[in-house]
Amino acid sequence: MSNPIPESRRTEIEAAAFRRLVKHLQEHTDVQNIDLMNLASFCRNCLSKWYRAEALERGFEISDPDAREEIYGMPYEEWKSRYQTGDKQAHKQ
Repeated sequence: MSNPIPESRRTEIEAAAFRRLVKHLQEHTDVQNIDLMNLASFCRNCLSKWYRAEALERGFEISDPDAREEIYGMPYEEWKSRYQTGDKQAHKQ
């Protein structure tokens, strides 16, 4: 049986896993948002909206473009022009 994670360390571990997920998505630009939506029911845009909502809940306002840049690793329009293929787009919430 594994050792239980102390609550004082849980946020640190969750934050590290989040950063790892974001880095993974930034490195795998061949994976289109529409593919993520079809397979996992979320995409980079969803993640940026969740990021923005959680920041706001904690008293930090962040714009949609700034939240997307945190997730995409560059301005969203730049990512789209570099990596988005065809007419594929994930939903817009």
